[in-house]
Amino acid sequence: MKINENYANVKKSYLFIEIAHRLRDYMAENPGADIIKMGIGDVTLPLVPVVIEAMHCAVDEMGKKETFRGYVDDNGYGFLIEAIKGYYARLNVDLDYWEIFVSDGAKSDLGNILDLFSKDNTVLVTDPVYPVYVDTNVMDGRRIIYADAKEENGFLPMPDPNVKADIIYLCSPNNPTGAAYTRAQLKKWVDYAKANGAVILFDSAYEAFVTDPDVPHSAYEIEGARECVIEFCSLSKTAGFTGTRCGYTVVPKTLKADGDLNAMWLRRQTTKFNGVAYVIQRAAEAVFSPEGQREIRENIAYYQENARILTAGLDRCGVKYFGGKNSPYVWLKCPGGMGSWEFFDRLLKEANVVGTPGEGFGENGSGYFRLTSFSTHEKTAEAAERIVKFINGLEK
Repeated sequence: MKINENYANVKKSYLFIEIAHRLRDYMAENPGADIIKMGIGDVTLPLVPVVIEAMHCAVDEMGKKETFRGYVDDNGYGFLIEAIKGYYARLNVDLDYWEIFVSDGAKSDLGNILDLFSKDNTVLVTDPVYPVYVDTNVMDGRRIIYADAKEENGFLPMPDPNVKADIIYLCSPNNPTGAAYTRAQLKKWVDYAKANGAVILFDSAYEAFVTDPDVPHSAYEIEGARECVIEFCSLSKTAGFTGTRCGYTVVPKTLKADGDLNAMWLRRQTTKFNGVAYVIQRAAEAVFSPEGQREIRENIAYYQENARILTAGLDRCGVKYFGGKNSPYVWLKCPGGMGSWEFFDRLLKEANVVGTPGEGFGENGSGYFRLTSFSTHEKTAEAAERIVKFINGLEK
């Protein structure tokens, strides 16, 4: 027996595990501390009423012989696939039924999709980057190259014609920076992928937060994207499904590599994945109903107001930041030239606020810090006041 030696190249501690350890150690020494967590992007508002009602109905159905459901259909139940298809239609994107695959979330599929690709492929990711993109490829032993996302380019790197990549990860709106590609910018990536015979793995987990009309909700709003893009989306942030787990992946039939990726993904899923529970899929269907869309928009607006509260606080103390407009994340520049982990430790100890060190997302995240808007208005306002007080105190 031999192990996969590539695991030796993965960082021993996942970013958010390291944060949890530091918080645990601090709480052990300060058990009465009033900590406000603005780090991990977990939602706080409950599932909306129409979703809960759908879940209750589905549970009742599972308790009756006439309506009981067993194994799930290959790519998800038809009622949910049609609902997702209808959502895309409202974006003027026409998807085929068999191009949509229901999953337990974007994170899983972003890693699992790599089963379709040779380990000889070169992978391009932006830096800073969501750690899963990097770690899953390191585990497989692929070569990874980076596109610099820096303040100078608004944390939105563009393709370099002199660089050759086979698999490209793009997240827009971005985690962690909150930056979002315009249609014109995304079109350049699509053109690059087509010219190089590459595939773009497009993470649209935060598309529901887009407010700028020039920022697409889906990559398929861009001409030519169906020939080179696989899109991943999750209901975790859109509808608060972090604890119920449901998302979907779109693999167009028009996307051809050395083989039929749509057929390959179907084969992979039917072999390694038994689908998402019926109760959860009924809940997800409700998200796409008119009432569901109205109710989740209210929740998203609540988090967007939190982002406004955070950025208003940063404006008051003169700290430079990005994101917050089309994203639930605020990406700030650490004041006083502090490093990311130094700022984390001091903010925790002196203000009792937890965020995410930018350094954990890559080399270009050094000196930056991520705050999330997924808290209550009250805690967000209190956190903003504490941050302002802490930063203003640094100047004295």
